[in-house]
Amino acid sequence: MGFMNWIDSHAHIYSSEFDNDRIEAINRSKEAGVNRILMPAIDSSTHESMLRLESEFPQTCLSMMGLHPCSVRENYKEELKKAEEYFSKQKFIAVGEIGLDFYWDLSFNDQQYAAFHHQVELALQYDIPVSIHSRNATDECIKVVQEHQQGRLKGVFHCFSGSLQQAEQLIGLGFYLGIGGVLTFKNAGLDKVVKEIDPAHLILETDAPYLAPVPFRGKRNECSYIPYIAQKLADIKEMPVDTIEQITTASAEKLFGL
Repeated sequence: MGFMNWIDSHAHIYSSEFDNDRIEAINRSKEAGVNRILMPAIDSSTHESMLRLESEFPQTCLSMMGLHPCSVRENYKEELKKAEEYFSKQKFIAVGEIGLDFYWDLSFNDQQYAAFHHQVELALQYDIPVSIHSRNATDECIKVVQEHQQGRLKGVFHCFSGSLQQAEQLIGLGFYLGIGGVLTFKNAGLDKVVKEIDPAHLILETDAPYLAPVPFRGKRNECSYIPYIAQKLADIKEMPVDTIEQITTASAEKLFGL
């Protein structure tokens, strides 16, 4: 296997889980051929640490900006204002991570929708993609995308774990599917869906520090594990892993304008 050029399209490498070995983790990912790490924002408590990491590794760590649905609370308008201030000051590769999360807490549903719609509009304003989080809310997120899709909205459904029908709907909307460690989980069923999908619609991600692939399941995830996800995808698609690399890297570059 020659020189590999992977992109981790979704990793919270700036999170406190990496405080003890962040630089080592970035070096390990480079050794594994993961040369670019795309960092979705969470909220104003982490924006500074994310942007600091980007300034330290400007070729490797690239920031998105946005408000994560799990951080949408009573003060979400203030949070959105802070994100907008960052957008007015510098360029970001995407608006993210945005969307809906109906898994943990249903008390801010209306606010989640309002924040989601608002941030999709920001992406259209700045002509950049969205990175969508859709936990227990895939159909609801698809509906929001449909409402805004007049041919200009682009993005990825991060950590896609939906049905083939949902996958086809998203591909029809011009969106990519973010595929990560869940693909390697035995009973997740994602392998059956992915088998039916052209890999041109897939991009790879870890969601580090969460959702580590087999054989690291249950441990802290890191960006250097992208090749494990890629190998699983190559096995499912019965393709050489370097073909998977070429296709998924080209798609991520195209989507995020890298």
